[in-house]
Amino acid sequence: MKRILFLVLTLSLVVSFAFAGGSKEKKAQPQAAKKFKLAAVFQTAIEEPWDGVIHQACLKAQKELGVDYEFTEKVSAADFEKVLREYAERGFDLIVGDAFLAGEEPSRRVAKDYPKIAFAFGSEFGPVAPNYSVFDNWIQEPAYLSGVIAGKLTKTNTLGVVAAIPIGEVNRLVNAFKDGALSVNPKIKMKIAYIGSWFDPPKAKEAALAQIEAGADLIYAERFGVFDACKEKGVYAFSNMSDQSSMAPGVVITGPVWDMYPTIKYSIEAVKKGAWVAMDLKDWSMMAKGGARLAPFHGFADKLPKDVLETVKNLEAKIKAGTFRVPIDEATPVSD
Repeated sequence: MKRILFLVLTLSLVVSFAFAGGSKEKKAQPQAAKKFKLAAVFQTAIEEPWDGVIHQACLKAQKELGVDYEFTEKVSAADFEKVLREYAERGFDLIVGDAFLAGEEPSRRVAKDYPKIAFAFGSEFGPVAPNYSVFDNWIQEPAYLSGVIAGKLTKTNTLGVVAAIPIGEVNRLVNAFKDGALSVNPKIKMKIAYIGSWFDPPKAKEAALAQIEAGADLIYAERFGVFDACKEKGVYAFSNMSDQSSMAPGVVITGPVWDMYPTIKYSIEAVKKGAWVAMDLKDWSMMAKGGARLAPFHGFADKLPKDVLETVKNLEAKIKAGTFRVPIDEATPVSD
């Protein structure tokens, strides 16, 4: 009887140990990580340069960081808040987009109602705690460098700028371009036109043609539409926000490039670490952190005078090192 009892007790211990071991092994298995969800809401079509730059950065994050990315473009003022709330209700970790004009108030209202979701929107105003951060295309540094090139190349001493709307984030690019040109050529006269829209290529072309008629032989195309006029009249142009040389080969010398990826990458990493705070993300859109640069010269690399290229190269190095600062002037400029 004792022998049987011993065997029963031994078997019970073995079974108990097996269950305990199995339970421990089950608890040790890691849970699958929740995939990061990124959304973008755009007021214009993604073909428009400003929103297109944000969209391309989000696509890069999808590819390189493995996040889930969804976007909605051409969102009207009446639908902006509704679209934002739909993404928030679906539990997206980070929502980005452009909040200028019609999107400003709706984006801030939605962010306030969802304090645990990170919001980062292009805006000329400030961040709001705890979760609403802002960014902008702080590309006045390469705009200044473009002006330096224009100031050295012009034969008529008359330059043109065709821009969108006279608000701070546009004005500082126009003023930087002008300041760059004047820094190397004090005889410069500037023709400036605002088309009153973020995307109206026919109107931009019309404004460019008028500037060319007034003597401008190089034009800063802050908006789409200028290249067609330049091609027709044999005038050189500077692009804006992305490398647009392929749109007008032989016409586009270079231009400011806005790279939103450093901003998007930083934002995703901050949210993942639980370190997201409302802040101005300005620094990640400037040259020192890789958020701004000059577009490649492509075919113009061999055409531009060596002293022009050397001047630009030296200024680039100083800007990145912090030993030269491009003035930030957001006052509305006027034509000379």
